[in-house]
Amino acid sequence: EVQLVESGGGSVQAGGSLRLSCRVSGSTNRRLCMAWFRQAPGKQREAVARFGRGDGTTYADSVSGRFTISKDSSRNTLTLQMNNLKPEDSAVYYCAAPTPYNIRACSFPEEYGYDLWGQGTQVTVSS
Repeated sequence: EVQLVESGGGSVQAGGSLRLSCRVSGSTNRRLCMAWFRQAPGKQREAVARFGRGDGTTYADSVSGRFTISKDSSRNTLTLQMNNLKPEDSAVYYCAAPTPYNIRACSFPEEYGYDLWGQGTQVTVSS
């Protein structure tokens, strides 16, 4: 059974940085893509960034230029480097990946392309 486990969340002041990690049990190389989503209290979950095996990276407009998604295949880890954080970035951040059976795999920003989800890690940015 594939599992995604996030880590690296925490509290930081506006303008600060955090680095999130998502460790995958099983090779990340087989994944067509992986992505980060987030959900703030009272809001719907939204896409943050996607790492595609063939088509590079994609970012939500709200984080473009501040966040960087990357993958370390040797460590089966997806990371999200978040710089210049803002209070509106506060949310629970989730790592996600599609199963091989998902015919709509790797959608962005829609989440129907992802079937595997981590438990989430909290990010809190204070002003």
